[in-house]
Amino acid sequence: MVRQLIPTPPEATGTALTDGQLLELYRPEPGRLPFVRFNFVSSADGAATWDGKSGSLGNDADRRIFALLRRHADVILIGAGTIRAEGYAGELLDAPAQAWRRERGLPAHPGIAVVSGSLDLDPGSPFFTEAPTPIVVLTAGSADPSRRAALGRVAEVVTAGADGVEPGRAVQALTGRGHRIVHSEGGPSLFASFQHADAVDSLCLTTSPVLAGGGQRRISTGSAAELRRLELAVLLEEDGALFAEYRRSGTGPTPASG
Repeated sequence: MVRQLIPTPPEATGTALTDGQLLELYRPEPGRLPFVRFNFVSSADGAATWDGKSGSLGNDADRRIFALLRRHADVILIGAGTIRAEGYAGELLDAPAQAWRRERGLPAHPGIAVVSGSLDLDPGSPFFTEAPTPIVVLTAGSADPSRRAALGRVAEVVTAGADGVEPGRAVQALTGRGHRIVHSEGGPSLFASFQHADAVDSLCLTTSPVLAGGGQRRISTGSAAELRRLELAVLLEEDGALFAEYRRSGTGPTPASG
C-alpha cells in the first residue's frame, strides 16, 4: 500500500493512493515548460544498479510508479548505455496507459529519444526494429559518419553538440519537435551532464531498503557539479521503500485528494 507522507494529505496518512492520485501528485507544473525529469532507483547505501541492472532494486510499488510517470511524458529520453543494459525494445506503455493518454488528447505513446555521442548503437536491434514510435538519436557532430548513415535509416539523427551531446541543445531539439515534457530514465552519465548544465527540473528517486555493498554505480556518474538546491515535493512509502520527488523551488504539486 503506497502511503503519502509529503505533501500532507487531507485524509488519514494510512490511506492507499490510487493511480489517479499518484498521477496528480507527479503531474509536471504546467507553467514550467520545458520540464525535464529524471527517474532513478537506488539502494539504501547509494547503489544505482545490482548485477548491472536497476530493476533488481525496485519493488512492485517502484514498478507501478515507474510506469505511471511515463504517462505524463512527451518524450522518453534514454542514454545509449541504458539501452544496451536494459533493452527498451517494443511498447513502453501498456494498453491502459495508452488509453489514458488518448483520453487527454495526447499521442498514445510518447516519443523516444536516445543520447549517444559516439553512435555505438545497433540499428538492427529490437530497440529500433520494434519501436512503437519514430526514434530521435541525439549525437555529436564528431560522430562517425558511417554510423550516422546506418542509424539514419532507422531513426532521425540530430546533432546536439560538437564533441559531445550538450543538454541545452538536446532539450532545444526535442522541444522543437513538440516534446515539452522530457522524461529521462538514465543513465548516470546522462544525468550528470544535465546536472552540469543546470537542466534538471525534477528528480524522482526510489530508495530501496536494501544494501548493495561497494563497487556499484551511483545514479550520477561524472565530474563534480555545483551544489544545486532542490525542494522535496513528494514523499511516499511502501514496505520500507521511499519514493521521493525533488523539484526546482516553486514547482511542486498540490496535495492529492480523493
